[in-house]
Amino acid sequence: MEQKIINIAVIAHVDAGKSTLVDAFLSQSGIFRENEKVQEQVMDSNDQERERGITIYSKNCAINYKDYKINIVDTPGHADFSSEVERIMKTVDTVILLVDSSEGPMPQTRFVLSKALELGLKPILLINKIDKKDQRALEVVDEVLELFMELDATEEQMEFTTLFGIAKNGIAQYTLEEEGKDLSPLFETIVKLTGHYDIDKAATTPQIQISSLAYDPFVGRLGIGRIFEGTIKEGQQVSISKNDGSVSKGKISNLYVYEGLKRVQVKEAQAGDIVVLAGMSEVTIGDTICDPTDIKPLPPIIVEEPTMSMNFLVNTSPFAGKVGKFVTTRNIKERLEKELEVNVGLRVEALTDSSADGFKVYGRGELHLSVLIETMRREGFELGISRPEVVFHTDEHGKKLEPMEKVIVDVPTEYSGTAINKLNLRKGRMIDMDSNGIRDRVTYIVPTRGLIGFKTEFTNDSHGEGILVKSGIGYEEYKGAIEHRKNGALVSMANGTTLPYALNNLEDRGILFVGPQVDVYEGMIIGLHAKENDLNVNPTTGKKLTNTRASGSDDSVKLTPPVIYTLEESLEFIEWDELVEVTPTDIRLRKKWLTINERKQHRSAQ
Repeated sequence: MEQKIINIAVIAHVDAGKSTLVDAFLSQSGIFRENEKVQEQVMDSNDQERERGITIYSKNCAINYKDYKINIVDTPGHADFSSEVERIMKTVDTVILLVDSSEGPMPQTRFVLSKALELGLKPILLINKIDKKDQRALEVVDEVLELFMELDATEEQMEFTTLFGIAKNGIAQYTLEEEGKDLSPLFETIVKLTGHYDIDKAATTPQIQISSLAYDPFVGRLGIGRIFEGTIKEGQQVSISKNDGSVSKGKISNLYVYEGLKRVQVKEAQAGDIVVLAGMSEVTIGDTICDPTDIKPLPPIIVEEPTMSMNFLVNTSPFAGKVGKFVTTRNIKERLEKELEVNVGLRVEALTDSSADGFKVYGRGELHLSVLIETMRREGFELGISRPEVVFHTDEHGKKLEPMEKVIVDVPTEYSGTAINKLNLRKGRMIDMDSNGIRDRVTYIVPTRGLIGFKTEFTNDSHGEGILVKSGIGYEEYKGAIEHRKNGALVSMANGTTLPYALNNLEDRGILFVGPQVDVYEGMIIGLHAKENDLNVNPTTGKKLTNTRASGSDDSVKLTPPVIYTLEESLEFIEWDELVEVTPTDIRLRKKWLTINERKQHRSAQ
């Protein structure tokens, strides 16, 4: 029986309420039992998504409304996961553009909207969080209209429908004044403006483009995509038209569609639906699945190039292998190859440098790569990670180009001067500034490498009250040298366990990263020096016992709590001659070369 199928994506900036809106869609479509306990942001099923409060991977679900089946794709809002957004746009009929009623359009709103408009989609605008005290919904609608004009939207796209809502309460309404009860106005608007997928009765052979990949331990690699024409059946022999123009053969061993949050195995699926195909181990993003007698390749899906790289090295510290299960080059290689199968924004190269054993991994930003590092750490891997480096390009005239980002800083007025000064030092240029007397909103264009380490500094400078959002905008000519960390490091010159007496004496020298009774090794960074140079110190020295010194008085030493860096903060902190040692239980900072003599040799060679 033919179904009326509509495919939609929810797109927005981070924290605009995408995942919350999808929760409301699911709960109001009756897919949960009345007594079923449902967690919030049910689509953010990954541990890191829950901990960070962001969507990292786009996901599919399906609901029924009247006689329609609506496939919904929840997309990431962070610029680092833009490769996820780009691909799924091709599988949908329309997008719901979610914008916060007080924040208005943010940098990432611009990015996701531009992708939708380029593909000819006509968005439905939903102004969310209209219950906020500082909501300015009507102004925000005008700002979105201006954004459409800036992005060269067509006249038809400019005549978008606007709704207002409170996603967390599952409410949408046609006007600000009315009292919304549920999401019916949004459902009705989707059905009215989109219309279901019109099945071409003449097209009997299938045409499916793979837009996403997944992995199942029982059936192997899964290709997820939309059926553009025809029908597909379980057990069917197919041809796979690759992005490079070559064609290979395959067989659909298992066929699935979405019902609610579940993947349900079916015998047959029709045009318009989003399907999951198993049985083709070589399938990849952008491939078109066709009938062997009628090969109809669709235009390839182009994913934007990586902007940043880090070296994933074998852990060579004295503590290597103590807690990790996977520590060899082969382990790391196999894991990165597995990641490449589903993470299309990633590139991996083996390091040719004889002094380092590992891989150069390219990604869309610090967050993109740190999510992978954190995932591997939790799986039992040990790694040494180098400082993030941006990917430079060269234009046709031989000029060096570097990636640039648009940065919006929203900060209390008393801290804005510090933020502006720091961004200027990082080769940023201000393009806009707005103030309401309490908070300032400053917009800058800054080189990506200038933003490495800035977020932690900004959070400290603004006492945690500042908001920073950024989005890649392309490449510009190289802006020159940018100063990174001004202070040197306190480096342990001994192996052993830290003692309160030694740490108490070191507190005057800088900020400590370790407390007492912590195992350290020679070359491990235990703090930030108060001066510009590195300082070799011994944190394991105990008090010399004499007739006038009692060992018990050592217990009364009062130490300042150490500063503990997260993985991202550690990656931002390190310099070119330092590494982050990542294990399942610890994140340590260390020098690349552990002994004082080795460091002297390499410094003189620079």
